[in-house]
Amino acid sequence: MDSIKKKRIIELEDNNYCDWKSSLNNKLKINQSNYIELNCKSLYLSCKDISSIIKISKRWNTEIITFISTCPETIVSTRALGYRSEINVKTLSNNSIEKKHKISSNSQPIFHNGTIRSGELIESHGDLLILGDVNPGALVRATGNVMVFGRLLGIAHAGSQGDQNAKISALQLRPVQLRIANKVARGPEEKPQRGLAEQAKIESENIVISLLESL
Repeated sequence: MDSIKKKRIIELEDNNYCDWKSSLNNKLKINQSNYIELNCKSLYLSCKDISSIIKISKRWNTEIITFISTCPETIVSTRALGYRSEINVKTLSNNSIEKKHKISSNSQPIFHNGTIRSGELIESHGDLLILGDVNPGALVRATGNVMVFGRLLGIAHAGSQGDQNAKISALQLRPVQLRIANKVARGPEEKPQRGLAEQAKIESENIVISLLESL
């Protein structure tokens, strides 16, 4: 029964000198539990990487019930494919913001848990991570990256102090307007592809939208 599943935590190697796929394969080979929580640490894993992990785990008759990571892009990838994931934040507590206007005064990421409604503004001096939807009429802004674990339907501004390397990503990227540094673009009109996270970034002086895994 699910209530008595025997599970354990397995950690991926996140240093530059280790092949994490081989490491995972070796750890699952000696694993004695059919259910694991996979700690991806700080690794950036695309949707393609997550699919590879699932294939490796199935090879050893193991089910990954939760992905844990400190990397926002990895969380977006796992949730885009429909898997349960958790952000592991050691130095920051999750921020549940009730005020209409919230500003982070340092360079650390700010986390918002919940829907941002029309007329609300969330701003960060650093990266901004939102666990929920950004409704039409809402504005989210950050000096770094903007990452939405939900639908981005309002206005998003990344790199608000001029960082042209900043990115905007979301599980459903259909905003009224996108801004990165001093570049402005309207959101795409076509329907998003189901289950595929997208990102916006500057390429050749224009804001370009692509699948998240193409980073």
